[in-house]
Amino acid sequence: MVKEIVKDIFFLRQPSTPCTSSDLPLAKDLTDTLSANHDRCVGMAANMIGVRKRAIIVDTGFMPLVMFNPVITRKDRPYETEEGCLSLAGTRKTTRYQTIEVEYMDSRWKRQAGKFVGWTAQIIQHECDHLDGVLI
Repeated sequence: MVKEIVKDIFFLRQPSTPCTSSDLPLAKDLTDTLSANHDRCVGMAANMIGVRKRAIIVDTGFMPLVMFNPVITRKDRPYETEEGCLSLAGTRKTTRYQTIEVEYMDSRWKRQAGKFVGWTAQIIQHECDHLDGVLI
């Protein structure tokens, strides 16, 4: 189901709680909401749709990738950039990493690990910040 985008800073600054397998239906809401906002959004965290759970979705360019309980385990090659956010007005400067490694549960609740570079890595880092209540 397409959900409304949360813009409440107080809500967005609260850290999210871990997902369990009972949160798997959240993948559909994230997918539907990302699709409905595809012209202005490349990823989102569950708290952006009002759910304080550790789940994100990222447009990889091929197909959306949903990650439950993502943890960035490695970061390499920092760079400065500027990002916008569907939940926040304007853009902000931040430091991101060109290459990251992430461990997460997939949409079938199977443990995965992946290496991501460039734009996809940047999106994942932005959405993981949301999970920790970090707004750039």
